[in-house]
Amino acid sequence: MKSVKDKTLARFYGRGRGSILSATDFLTEFKRNDIDKALSKLCKAGTIKRVMSGIYLYPEWSELLQQNISPNPDRIAHALARKYDWRIQPTGNTALNYLGLSTQVPGRIIYLSDGPSREYNYEKQTIQFKNTKLTEAGLKHRESALIVSALKALGKENVNSEIIDKLKDKCDDDTWERVFKETAKVTGWIRNIITQICKG
Repeated sequence: MKSVKDKTLARFYGRGRGSILSATDFLTEFKRNDIDKALSKLCKAGTIKRVMSGIYLYPEWSELLQQNISPNPDRIAHALARKYDWRIQPTGNTALNYLGLSTQVPGRIIYLSDGPSREYNYEKQTIQFKNTKLTEAGLKHRESALIVSALKALGKENVNSEIIDKLKDKCDDDTWERVFKETAKVTGWIRNIITQICKG
């Protein structure tokens, strides 16, 4: 019979290198004391890394840089959201950066949240959550929220064929189908662009 430690490690293996999980992600299967002990042992063994309180990374090694790759801030943000049961969505500039539609690298990654306003620091990066009423609360999937936020930030007059082509390449057909179904009630012009990409 597998131990809690082995089952915890298997969850990280299943998510793959670079995955980020919180202790809360395991509470439906394990008792809190058992999962805390398992995560602590895996950290001491160097198998996973504690990014911040209750947030853990399965490190990804870069052969080119000969070092571990920095954790993905979006994955950290969503792990924090799951930990505290928040709904979050990226602000426009953050979404543009994640989708490669902006060359600016923000020092502060900003999300809107239905939780309290908070900041979290790791390495040289800051993740900020701003409490607000989420206008796109129904967008459960990361890609849907990113695309809608990015289009809003660009504005209707700035969305040209080049932008549309770049967006098309960001997701596979299955993901775009999910985005299409989930964005049925978003602002009209945004919905029209998503329809053009999906059904074009």
